[in-house]
Amino acid sequence: QDVNLNDNKFFQQLMTMADHQRKLGVRTNADSPSDALKALEFGAEGIGLCRTEHMFFDPDRISSMREMILANDEDERRRAIMKLLPHQKKDFYGILKTMSPHPVTIRLLDPPLHEFLPQDKHKMEQLAEDLQISIEELKKRIESLHELNPMLGHRGCRLGISYPEITEMQSRAIFEASAELIKEKKSPFPEIMVPLVGSVSEFNHQRKIIDLEAKNVSEKLEVELKYLVGTMIELPRACIIADSIAKEAEFFSFGTNDLTQTAYGFSRDDIGGFLPDYLSHKILSHDPFQSIDQDGVGMLVKIGVEKGRNVNSKLKIGICGEHGGDPDSIQFFHGAGLDYVSCSPFRVPIARLAAAQAMLKH
Repeated sequence: QDVNLNDNKFFQQLMTMADHQRKLGVRTNADSPSDALKALEFGAEGIGLCRTEHMFFDPDRISSMREMILANDEDERRRAIMKLLPHQKKDFYGILKTMSPHPVTIRLLDPPLHEFLPQDKHKMEQLAEDLQISIEELKKRIESLHELNPMLGHRGCRLGISYPEITEMQSRAIFEASAELIKEKKSPFPEIMVPLVGSVSEFNHQRKIIDLEAKNVSEKLEVELKYLVGTMIELPRACIIADSIAKEAEFFSFGTNDLTQTAYGFSRDDIGGFLPDYLSHKILSHDPFQSIDQDGVGMLVKIGVEKGRNVNSKLKIGICGEHGGDPDSIQFFHGAGLDYVSCSPFRVPIARLAAAQAMLKH
């Protein structure tokens, strides 16, 4: 049921009071213009996480993605991935336009490539026919992409390093969409986020591609682009070496879902098998994926914030994991000195209220 809380004067009064008190910004996690619009209605001040992977699964796009993954060389890969450029440009145009002039943090492609390939026999046969290769060859290629632990595998910035044309295409789409909006007198503000960075050299590799695409689009379309390049901090190593990354990055966004997985060694997808035992025996006081583990994962966040800010006082820092909508976690992030939290559209009012309560308690 679609409820318009903005028609409720008591809700509006409460939110106005909360906004006057809070220091933390509140953004939303949104992947479409409709989600972005809903979040704006609830008072979001930007997008803290725009995922791009679902944009590749549409039937008219997945074939180009599969063609890219199964290509024999770089030229073939580039030809295939560039077929997706107009689609991505349209995606980013809609989201940036809806949110203008608020910032939109766009995460570059993150999941492992095998997720884009078919697994059942009929779809494999169809794909082999489309690509004019044998079913045996296709199976061999799919098997070569199989990973025992894809969550820790060939994904995030590792994809962009192996397949720089993916980063090129996505960056160009973001900047061309921005340029179009600037010519329409809008004020788009994309923040391009490199995922799963564990070393500054990984970040620099991707940043070089992004900045070159910005320069090319800016010169070609004769517009001045306003953008930031930053990273998702979701590995313990990134927290420990946050000072070296912050010398190059303009923002950090803590991906606390993966940071919890990599800090604990828990699989978020499989923890249900033993979490009830851990809770009933009081081995864990709560589900660490619902509310942040302040002593362990929280300490990594604090280390990342402190080290990052020590070398870059202008570093913008947010959090875009599930914890961004949890009141107890929001209290912690306020105390840790973050600039904003990001959560799903319907949790934005809760986050605004919790941020105000955090200010009053500290």
